Amino acid sequence: MKRIILFVLLFLSFNHVHAQSKHSQFVTSDIDHFWKAYDKIKSTTDVTEQLKYLNDLYIDKGSEGLKLILEARRYSDNEYLDAINNYPLFWASIRANTYKAKEFAKEIEQGSLKLKKIYPKLRDNNIYFTIGALRTPGTGKNGQILVGSELAMADENTDTSEFTTSFKHLKPYFATNPIKHIVFLNVHEYVHTQQKTEMAYDLLSQSLFEGVAEFIPTLALGLNSPTPAIAYGYKNREQVRAAFENDMFSPWHYNWIWNDLENQFKTRDLGYYIGYALAEKYYKDAIDKQKAIADLIELDFNSRDEIETFVDRIGYFSKPIKQLKQDYENSRPRVVGIKQFQNKSQSVSAGISQITVEFSTALDTRYSATDLGPLGRAYFPEVISRAISADGLSMTYDVKLKANQVYQLKIESGFRTQSAIPLLPYLIEFKTSEESIVIAR
Repeated sequence: MKRIILFVLLFLSFNHVHAQSKHSQFVTSDIDHFWKAYDKIKSTTDVTEQLKYLNDLYIDKGSEGLKLILEARRYSDNEYLDAINNYPLFWASIRANTYKAKEFAKEIEQGSLKLKKIYPKLRDNNIYFTIGALRTPGTGKNGQILVGSELAMADENTDTSEFTTSFKHLKPYFATNPIKHIVFLNVHEYVHTQQKTEMAYDLLSQSLFEGVAEFIPTLALGLNSPTPAIAYGYKNREQVRAAFENDMFSPWHYNWIWNDLENQFKTRDLGYYIGYALAEKYYKDAIDKQKAIADLIELDFNSRDEIETFVDRIGYFSKPIKQLKQDYENSRPRVVGIKQFQNKSQSVSAGISQITVEFSTALDTRYSATDLGPLGRAYFPEVISRAISADGLSMTYDVKLKANQVYQLKIESGFRTQSAIPLLPYLIEFKTSEESIVIAR
């Protein structure tokens, strides 16, 4: 009788494990295909032949996961060739690590099962270990986990000596030994595959989107996040939060998400920390922890109202979102006037050769943005040249105008302060008089 019971238990156990994995695949074939293509590519300097080897031996033979990561990151065959030909020391140093992908299958499966334990609604997906062109260690698309093994499986010994400024962020990333955190990365990406959208609509929602995917694995795996931004954020939480509140409504994310080190904190991806802190506070304050996990994963990150209402409930920021938004709008620079005439004037001399737009505060002289008005191109003045003043307080357009003509040009929010606060858009509209009077500069 005991043997029968034991047999039944073993049978059920086997079927349970099989059921957990039968709908998922762990695919590493792209790694083998890449290195076969790589060796052939390095055997010739003929670019046409190199492209043929790359496509025939790697891209065309690629898994569904490779097709998805090519689409998600818009990788081109020329981008691959540039990476292969420009960084031979890097590729030589990473090759052995990429072959270890198969060794992580069991650990990654166990990580997935731990995630399912805290989020029972977890949907099965496939895990594809691919080789990319140095722009992502991992992402998700169409419910699949896509690993960029050339980055995700790097370690502190990976050679970065050939990298230019384009990839200078990789040296500190490799110093964290990403290969040791491959299970955490996969659970992070697994969380993304369960979320309703693959991207979010603004900096706040994108930060929460990433922060949730970074926080949930700490609960599932019982590990701290390996992302340096999380540890930095904890040590500098007040300064980071205050800076984020100032930038929260900016159309530019480059100080917070997928950025380089050129920001005030000299740290990448601090938006991940903000989202992580929001998720952690929501979870810690919740009575029903499992429901809190489901709430975080199932947020609609493309719904402005849902995200802002949810964030206000957490109470993490110093003020409600609505008030922070008003403060931000009040802080934006403005056009205060036009030197040569009043805006909307109906009698501007067609003889003027310059239009000088004056700003309320000094702007970053590296950026500008001028566009057509609502009436379209036919009403846009002929601009010979343009230049922002050295002090950033004005922009001058050298123009050639016609008599008795309505003109429009729009000063756009591409103009910004040094702290990346965008200018309020401003429409310049005027009509020239019937006679041209030449105005001396």
